[in-house]
Amino acid sequence: MKNKRLSLKAKLYLSLSSIALVLLISSLISVLEYGRMSTYVSDMIAGNVKSINTAQRLSDQANEYNLSVLAVIGDETSIARPAFDELAFTSRCDSLRASAATPALAHLADSVQYAYAAYMLTSFELEDVLQSDFIDTRSWYFERLQPRYNRLRSDIDSLSEAIYEDLAYNSVTFEDAFYRSIIPGLVAVLVGLLLVLMLLFFLESNYANPIYRMLSSLNAYRSYGRNYNYNFEGDDQLSELNTAIRDLTEENKVLRKRISAMKSRDNK
Repeated sequence: MKNKRLSLKAKLYLSLSSIALVLLISSLISVLEYGRMSTYVSDMIAGNVKSINTAQRLSDQANEYNLSVLAVIGDETSIARPAFDELAFTSRCDSLRASAATPALAHLADSVQYAYAAYMLTSFELEDVLQSDFIDTRSWYFERLQPRYNRLRSDIDSLSEAIYEDLAYNSVTFEDAFYRSIIPGLVAVLVGLLLVLMLLFFLESNYANPIYRMLSSLNAYRSYGRNYNYNFEGDDQLSELNTAIRDLTEENKVLRKRISAMKSRDNK
């Protein structure tokens, strides 16, 4: 049974399709990898920015309340504790705890909650302190409440600093992810160039050189009467063309001999 052979067009299409397929797959990998990493790191960066804003609101809210307490102490006619939105503060603390991306951030968020609880528990003493005839309000503020406020502010600042560091790390990770995502594209380009070089070598060795040698042998036959004896390995249309040219030259030689013999008889 005769083996099915690839035609010249089929070989060219197969070679070019292989290059296109490699480039397409590598490009898709690059796009998907970049999209995946970009989405992941972008979400991380957005979470860091949100956490930084939340920590800043906590700091502002605590500072405002602490100044309000100091104002009440300075005002001898006031005996009520300043209003404080504990629900909003607690909600922000819980948000920071839930969005903590690392155990270290989670630990710092817990520290803020503990410091807040200690500060608020001490601030609840304010009304009793104001009504007492034996407790110096200013001493109570600076010796009991202010140290707990300082601890709360310190913990909030430590948490904010850690979030900034995490943000910087995620920014570097985003840059690294970009470079990692373009590696498949670079590999695809290099592979594509290699395949193009291989294709050029294939075309030159299997088609360009045979055609030039066929023309050279044909010109030698036409100009000098040499035999057309060029042969090369192959099973495609170019090989058929070479065989056809060789057969035609042989038939042409036979025809020339017959014409020459007929002319010789006529001259006699």
